[in-house]
Amino acid sequence: MDLNRLFTLFVICSVAVLSFSCSTKEGKDMKFTGAKGEMQLITLDPGHFHAALVQKVMYDQVSPEVYVYAQSGADVEDHLSRINGFNSRGENPTAWQEKVYTGPDFLEKMIEEKPGNVVVISGNNARKTEYIFKSVDAGLNVLADKPMCIDKAGFARLLGAFALAGKNNVLLYDIMTERSEITTVLQKELALMPAVFGELEKGGFENPAVTKESVHHFFKYVAGNPLKRPAWFFDATQQGEGLVDVTTHLVDLVQWECFPQQIIDYTRDIELLAAKRWPTMLSREQFAEVTGLADFPDYLSAQLNEDGLLPVYANGEIDYSVKGVHARVSVVWKYEAPEGGGDSHFSIMRGSKANLIIRQGEEQNYRPELYVEAREGVNADELGVSLAEALVELRQKYPGIDVTKTGASWRVLMPDSYRLGHEAHFGEVTERFLHYLVDGKLPEWEVPNILAKYYVTTAALELAMKQGVVDLDR
Repeated sequence: MDLNRLFTLFVICSVAVLSFSCSTKEGKDMKFTGAKGEMQLITLDPGHFHAALVQKVMYDQVSPEVYVYAQSGADVEDHLSRINGFNSRGENPTAWQEKVYTGPDFLEKMIEEKPGNVVVISGNNARKTEYIFKSVDAGLNVLADKPMCIDKAGFARLLGAFALAGKNNVLLYDIMTERSEITTVLQKELALMPAVFGELEKGGFENPAVTKESVHHFFKYVAGNPLKRPAWFFDATQQGEGLVDVTTHLVDLVQWECFPQQIIDYTRDIELLAAKRWPTMLSREQFAEVTGLADFPDYLSAQLNEDGLLPVYANGEIDYSVKGVHARVSVVWKYEAPEGGGDSHFSIMRGSKANLIIRQGEEQNYRPELYVEAREGVNADELGVSLAEALVELRQKYPGIDVTKTGASWRVLMPDSYRLGHEAHFGEVTERFLHYLVDGKLPEWEVPNILAKYYVTTAALELAMKQGVVDLDR
């Protein structure tokens, strides 16, 4: 085992030990009961629209007063505008009361005043790991948007943050919205039914056992309005490359679906096999449309190519194994979705009896759909019987679930009430976190698996940087 892995193993052990330690930090005496309004949010340096989506709905346990600490400027103004939009909408308006402090010392001011007990962090990723570390060091719980870190140095600091969270008896959790998407939920459920799925294959480079692909777009609509992105979103040193950003969700789902409630030790269970990165080229006109700025700022102008285009390193692919299972995750960013389309997801889990496939293309009207496909050599009629029996069990948790057969595969049917959409998933994640706060702990597998996830993304970036940029015509 190399020195880096020895060091990180030591820190993991420290997390476990420190979680039982005494501390004089405020978190030690913080006991949540779920009482009305006892949880007090602090929003720190909001620069990403995800920060607002946490407040798209209200929660009984959360006080309507939210304290915001930020640098003055467009980021915090856009955030407050989104909150105001939620407060003033016609249907189910919220009633948040934002208490705002702006100034260059916003981080120090927040730590000095500590007016709340849960910090929400979603914005420029350049300082995110620092914000996380200093918040838990101050005895505050943290609900952080992904990614928690964007490079190897950030990962090392994240290890320290989790150690401090254990010492100070506070919770540190990231917002994994994709665990709430219904087709992914049912893909996981069916993978746990051997009569339908069989056993998860080991796979290899030619045919990974699990493949997850995500396509995103710079120009999109959020809460019914065109999304305005900050200029720093297009700078990899501030936002992070695609390999450490959206792939966080995909790596998380591989672990969550393939090894549910199992602890993954990245020093033993993860093997990084290959990684690559490539840019999406952004024109000055496209940049102006999505940011509202007339031109590239200086820190981006220095990155323009000879044609005046900005290479945005938002795309990447990782091949790795978890407990011997070969997985491949990839993310692609385009400027704008096709007519009627949006961000999309493809996923396949290969079992010995069936493949479980999520598709979201034109044929599916750009809506995610789950398919059960009989493997070659498996009797489709017999698989159909097993699937029908599995549906009886599934309907106890998900009433209304059904299938329709096409050839040797079945499409899973589900009521539209289960299709809540990406924005609604932020409320579901927040609800889970609030329950964990009352419990006083996360599930025992969650912290080591968070560390495994960010080890994969940051180590993959380091490997891809060494290997260079792949052909743009790939």
